[in-house]
Amino acid sequence: MKKMKFLTLGLCVALVCGCETKQGTGTLIGTGGGALIGGILGNIIGKNSSSTVIGAAIGAAVGAGAGNLIGKKMDKVAAETAAQVQNAKVETVTDANGLSCVKLTFDSGLLFKTGKYDLNASAKNDLSNFATVLKNNGDCSVDIQGFTDSTGTDAINNPLSQNRAQSVAQYLTSCGVPATQFKNVSGFGSSNPVADNATAEGRQQNRRVEVYLYASEAMIQAANNGTLQ
Repeated sequence: MKKMKFLTLGLCVALVCGCETKQGTGTLIGTGGGALIGGILGNIIGKNSSSTVIGAAIGAAVGAGAGNLIGKKMDKVAAETAAQVQNAKVETVTDANGLSCVKLTFDSGLLFKTGKYDLNASAKNDLSNFATVLKNNGDCSVDIQGFTDSTGTDAINNPLSQNRAQSVAQYLTSCGVPATQFKNVSGFGSSNPVADNATAEGRQQNRRVEVYLYASEAMIQAANNGTLQ
């Protein structure tokens, strides 16, 4: 059994190394491996880090050329997001399919008062600007995730994080973003900390809302057809 696990890991590494593209933030999926490799990568990301897996499993293989197109598209989305939203951290990360996606992190201090989930005026302004990005990129699926620090109990933190994520989604919808663009709006309480809860600075980082923009089925199909702009 140990030998089999070792061989499987070796295969995963070989596949990833063999399929990595020159597009820095593009896909790691190569021609032929497609959805299978994407599933392997998603599984590794989900189990071996504190991140939450983003993106539903896809039903078709994604070639290297299509992955490059998606990577370039997400680079544009990240640049547009960074230009439109001042009070957030914008990153390019990898989704469950091994494809490039955009991660936007809001410090909850910029969004909510302590223990509350109603949005302040500054947050509404930022989200209004972000809504423009989403409407300009309707082929991006969106997940919104809320988190808290470890202060308090799960009975308090879990619904608070859910309500904060939902507040963000509802405001974006009120700004004209189609509700169908949001695939998952979830609260995770104090799970998946990104910093040390033993310090005030760490707790502040853990109180956050993360928004992910990733390739929809329509974007993947367009990339496979070579028509994605």
